[in-house]
Amino acid sequence: MSTESYIEDMSIQPDELDMEWLDQPKLMVKYSAKLAEAKERRDLMKEEIDLIRAELDRDIREDPEKFGMVKLTETAVSNCILTMDDYKDAQEQLRRSNYDVNVLQGVVQAIEQRKSALENMVRLLNQNYFAGPSVPRNLQEEMGLRQERSNKSVRIKRTKRN
Repeated sequence: MSTESYIEDMSIQPDELDMEWLDQPKLMVKYSAKLAEAKERRDLMKEEIDLIRAELDRDIREDPEKFGMVKLTETAVSNCILTMDDYKDAQEQLRRSNYDVNVLQGVVQAIEQRKSALENMVRLLNQNYFAGPSVPRNLQEEMGLRQERSNKSVRIKRTKRN
């Protein structure tokens, strides 16, 4: 998911505070689940690195000459493992997984900030800060229109990717 879509989800329409409050719990669940998935991928990647390290350690100890080792010491084996492509690739994947976790943690924090912003906007509304003509809204109709806009946006993004 792109940063643009995160930013889009964090935006607040001041004239639709009721709708924004209806969306707030959905956003929290959506991104909390994404964060949990990212943490799971990261944890699996850590396990994969441990497995790769153990296999490389075993292979080096079984045939040190194959890896250009003259003297077999713990430091030499560890340094040799650090140079292996499989290990370096796994480390890169772990770095990307950590990045994803960090971004999603930021998004979840932003949703908390969004909640605070909504609370403060409602306070301002109650103080007639946004005074203007008032007409009751049909929430069902508004939700339908919002869903249509969202679906249209998803179709456009998919078309751009293809």
